[in-house]
Amino acid sequence: MCIPVVDLKRTGQNIYVLREQQGLSVKELQTLLGFATPQAIYKWQHGVCLPTVDNLVALSVIFSVPVDSILAVESRG
Repeated sequence: MCIPVVDLKRTGQNIYVLREQQGLSVKELQTLLGFATPQAIYKWQHGVCLPTVDNLVALSVIFSVPVDSILAVESRG
């Protein structure tokens, strides 16, 4: 059985590229998401952690892409 696994580094790269394509700074994305600080966005972009499901949905709306365009998934097993 192949179990899908989210690649944190590639997902972070996707977030970075999509943010850049939208012409958004980290500060602007922070404001759109209602965050007090930008640390979470930097952690996502560096592949340290993933956005929560609600933040993934918000990012898909902000970037005008489906969630699966943000997540980098690979099969293992």
